[in-house]
Amino acid sequence: MTMTASPATPTSAEPEAISIYEAIGGRPALSAAVDIFYGRLLADPVLAPLFPQGAGIRHRAYVVTILGQALGGPERYRGPDLTAAHRGLGITDAHFNLAAGHLDATLDGLGVPRHLTDQIIGIVATLRPAVVTA
Repeated sequence: MTMTASPATPTSAEPEAISIYEAIGGRPALSAAVDIFYGRLLADPVLAPLFPQGAGIRHRAYVVTILGQALGGPERYRGPDLTAAHRGLGITDAHFNLAAGHLDATLDGLGVPRHLTDQIIGIVATLRPAVVTA
């Protein structure tokens, strides 16, 4: 009797798929990217007013965790509700698009391959309804 592997069962000849989180270097790489990203946001004259107190360690840690989870890492976001946290801040679609451009430039500057950057931007775009409040 011969048995064959089902198509869903990986064989030793098939590479195991890795998450985007792992492909970009995990939490250390994501933390570095978030720091650079927020540096860009805080230097942007249009976006900086949205952060009157800056973007502290706790805020950045929340962003690393939520992105880590969204990118397939072991992170589990347990922070404030995103919609409630952004309510009343007056964030527009134009603000979101500008921030997405900064994220794209950050990832490009870090040498993240274009296909991964595009996937990351697509995943972050799903957060638009929770972040855009105006």
